[in-house]
Amino acid sequence: MSQILVVVDGAVAKPTLELLTLARRLGDPVALVLGADGADAAGPLGEYGAVKVLTADDPAFSEYLVTPKVDAVQAAVESVQPAAVLFGSSLDGKEIAARLAVRLGSGLITDAVDVAAGDDGPLVTQSVFAGNWTVQSNITHGIPVITVKANAVAPEAAQATPEVEALSFEVAESSKGARIVTSEPKRASGRPELTEAAIVVSGGRGTSGDFSPVEELADVLGAAVGASRAAVDSGWYPHSYQVGQTGKTVSPQLYIAAGISGAIQHRAGMQTSKAIVAVNVDPEAPIFALADLGIVGDLKTVLPAVTEAVKQQKG
Repeated sequence: MSQILVVVDGAVAKPTLELLTLARRLGDPVALVLGADGADAAGPLGEYGAVKVLTADDPAFSEYLVTPKVDAVQAAVESVQPAAVLFGSSLDGKEIAARLAVRLGSGLITDAVDVAAGDDGPLVTQSVFAGNWTVQSNITHGIPVITVKANAVAPEAAQATPEVEALSFEVAESSKGARIVTSEPKRASGRPELTEAAIVVSGGRGTSGDFSPVEELADVLGAAVGASRAAVDSGWYPHSYQVGQTGKTVSPQLYIAAGISGAIQHRAGMQTSKAIVAVNVDPEAPIFALADLGIVGDLKTVLPAVTEAVKQQKG
C-alpha cells in the first residue's frame, strides 16, 4: 500500500490525529515529527494508525524561520517517496507546504475540508468563495501536497506499532537567511487554540467592548474565544483572535456568534462550522441566514442565561 507522509510540527494535537485519520483513507500513514519530542510522540501517533515515525530536530528550527523545517520535510519525502504529503492548515503549515511544493515541482491545495481516495490520486474538497461553493480537486502534477483545516474530520483510532527512526537531513546555508532575534511567548489563557477548538464563542460590535459574557460562556463550554473584525479594529480584543477573511479561519463543531452582524468578511472565516448559533438584537442581521439556531436578543442578557444553564447542567 502507498505511504502517506503526515507532517507534525511540534506536539501531537487533535488536528494531527485528524490528519492521520484522513491519511489512512489514502494509504499507510508515516508521521514526520519536527521538534524535540519525536520519540515521545510515537505512542499517540501509533494509536491513530502511524506505521512509522520519523523524528527530525535541529537548533535551526527555533533559530530561524520555517525554511530549515522545509529542508527536513524535503528529506523525508525523498526517503519515503509518499503518494501524498499532508499538513495542518496553520500559518507555518501552509508556508512549509507551499515552499515544499515549489521545491518538488508539485501541485498544492490548501485549506481542505475533506480528503478521500480517488481514481487519479487524493480527491480534495475545499469550501471556497466565502463558503458559497464546495470544490473537489485532484493534483495532477508531482506528489500532492495538501493542507487540511482543523476539525475537518472526527479522529478515529486504529492501533499500530510504529517503527521510530531518526531522519537524516541537513539544513542548507540558504535556509538561514532570516534569523529569529527575539520572541515573546503567547500568554496562556487556559482555553483551546482558536483554529483547533471544537467550540468557538465569538463576539462582535454588539459587545460594545465588554467581552466578559463571551469569555464566561466560552469557559463553561471549554471553548475558544473569537472576535469579529469590527471588535478587533475597535481595540476591544487582540487581532490574533479575529475570525474572518483577513483573520483566522475556523471550522468547529459549534460556532456561537454573539453580537456579530454577519458581514461576508466574517462569514468567510466560519461558514464551514458544523453548527452555527447566532445572537443579535437585529432580526434582519445577515448572520441569521447562516444560523442553525437564531436568537433575537441582547447578548448581555442571553449569554449569561445560557452560561448559568450550562453550569446547572454540569451540576
